[in-house]
Amino acid sequence: MKKMRVGAVAAVTGIAVAMTGCAGTEGSASDGDGDTIVVDMWSGSESDTEALEAQIAIAQEQNPDIEIKLQTSPWNDFFTKLTTNMASGNMACVTGMSGAQLGGYTAGFRELSEEDLETAGIVKSEFTPGSDGILSFGGTLYGMPFDVSAMLMFYNQDMLDATGASTPEIGWTFDDFEQVAADATKDGKHGFAVAMGGYQWMSLAMSYSGTQPASETGELEIDAPAFVEAAEWYASLTGDKKVAAPVASASDMGWGENQYSGGNAAMAVDGTWNAVSYLQNDAGFAAGMAPLPAGANGSTSPVLGSGYGIAKDCENPEAALKVMGSLLGTDAQDYIASSGRSYPARTESQPLYFDSLDEEYRDQVKSVFEAAFENTVPLYMTDNWAKLESYITPNLVSVYNGDLEMGQLLSDAQSQFGN
Repeated sequence: MKKMRVGAVAAVTGIAVAMTGCAGTEGSASDGDGDTIVVDMWSGSESDTEALEAQIAIAQEQNPDIEIKLQTSPWNDFFTKLTTNMASGNMACVTGMSGAQLGGYTAGFRELSEEDLETAGIVKSEFTPGSDGILSFGGTLYGMPFDVSAMLMFYNQDMLDATGASTPEIGWTFDDFEQVAADATKDGKHGFAVAMGGYQWMSLAMSYSGTQPASETGELEIDAPAFVEAAEWYASLTGDKKVAAPVASASDMGWGENQYSGGNAAMAVDGTWNAVSYLQNDAGFAAGMAPLPAGANGSTSPVLGSGYGIAKDCENPEAALKVMGSLLGTDAQDYIASSGRSYPARTESQPLYFDSLDEEYRDQVKSVFEAAFENTVPLYMTDNWAKLESYITPNLVSVYNGDLEMGQLLSDAQSQFGN
């Protein structure tokens, strides 16, 4: 593998500002004469809200006969209010949703047909391959994404140089990964940082095995032999291979990411949405990124993101679909991309995202992102996925410290949470 160095990038984000959510309890299907559509989104800052308002303005210009109202709330309030609104049939006609949370909220969303997509002007082939799976559950489509993200391997180039380890690059394999991790484990520091987060540890096991812990129909299969083998390999990084440090405590939820960003580990897995913070890290090391290493079925990453769906109880679904279509249309996606705030789901808008980056780093970022998204797969989940992760996560500490076998943990999880 050849050497390559990356410094700071002006803006490299996957899931960023324009993620949507539920705000107040008002305005479900329509107001007044039935031509008002409420859009619920979450917003974390004034600049986030301004960006959302700009997208609403685009949708409003394209739909002059429909009045569009924007509601926002902080992320932490999103699911509480969404649960209340869903139970009362008072969801906004256009409601945002994170793909990771969809399983618990499908009852509130309209099942989207091909006719619905046609009304919205949405053609699935114009979006990142596999991204229609972000807001699908059990084979049913409930929405379409406005941004996408993938899992990458981030690396500390300074640490790799100091230890003589090779640099990860597009096309590398798990044999390459193990060699880099071993070579970079020196002087009390480690070549890799294991993770507590589900995306971070499961994605590497998925690429290793070419399998997933759940089926497309939402059935838990986390004890399937191929996935168990991959997960046990992952656990061995702190065990027999000793290229990663065990997690100190169950409270260290960001253990792997913090070990990497603090300069204590040469590599860690995280999402494209955190690329900017790693490439502009406070520790001051030269950082880089690569797609996940390739297993028997190649390098694969779950495609993640957020998008929009239509409330099941919306009184004017045709108008809502048109608004959703505009929010996912070329003009709105071009805005997201050119601002550098998020990596758009619509493929024709993605070049504008790279144009927003510092020219010095643009080519590498473009090549890594494109390689990673070329091989993304929908992430299949169960309707009790949050409970599953709440069970697995604290027990990973015992796995990493050698007190519990990974296979036993996954078998127990299957017994408790399997359908």
